[in-house]
Amino acid sequence: MKNLIDLAKKTTKTTSNLAFSVYSSISEQHINNVPVINPLLIFILSGYKQLGKDKVVCPTGSFVFLSNCPNIDMRNIPSNEEYLAILIDFDYSDFNQFNDIPNNREPNDKRNNNKKYFQGEINELLSTALTQFIEFSAVAPTAAFQFRKQELLQLIYLSGYEQVATIARAPGLSHQVSELVLQHIEEDWSGELLAEQLCMSESTLRRKLKAENTSIQAIKNSTKLSLGLHLLQTTQTSIGQVAQSCGYKSQSRFTDQFKQLFSMTPRELRKTRRLE
Repeated sequence: MKNLIDLAKKTTKTTSNLAFSVYSSISEQHINNVPVINPLLIFILSGYKQLGKDKVVCPTGSFVFLSNCPNIDMRNIPSNEEYLAILIDFDYSDFNQFNDIPNNREPNDKRNNNKKYFQGEINELLSTALTQFIEFSAVAPTAAFQFRKQELLQLIYLSGYEQVATIARAPGLSHQVSELVLQHIEEDWSGELLAEQLCMSESTLRRKLKAENTSIQAIKNSTKLSLGLHLLQTTQTSIGQVAQSCGYKSQSRFTDQFKQLFSMTPRELRKTRRLE
């Protein structure tokens, strides 16, 4: 794992636009209600991750693949002085390569039921593939990232983890709303404006979101705060600048909303990181 850790750290220091992110901490992070907007692959290279109310443990040398879900509790726990993980998120189109597999022809909601994640071991094949993925993303244009991501999914499947073919639930209307908010984070999105962009009435939008057990305001909050969480974990940008990047005019408002969702403040989260 050490070679992967060194490569990941070196690459993130020298290249800004990458196909992966590195999350690290020197003390435990306990973050509640983390929204997973797109299917997310996490390789744990140091320490261990604990997931959900059942406290499922993902140790060093393992990976966990998370389905898109509105919230999941996470604990990132260091060992040997550090927790470090590599995160790769996927587009839903990346899973189209599995459409012709016979067992995958049922609708996504029937296949997955309420499955939120599956775990696996970083075997020799995946370790090599991850090394190549990191090296590739440091030199390749952004447009080429998708092909390597699809290849990585295929290698996971061929390593015996066939669950990867069905882990991504079909995105609902809430995902479309979240994508709109994320693309124009500075916009003050009203229900009327969102409905107009989605070519439906505001009442229809609110009714359909209610059927998905969410609301416009809840999606706006979780999308902005999810971005804030990511920036706090991966950059040294000041909390005030992070708040502004997430569409908040007030740092105190951002802090209050962040703590309300994640059960810790941005400052408390930042204290768990080694900022160099």
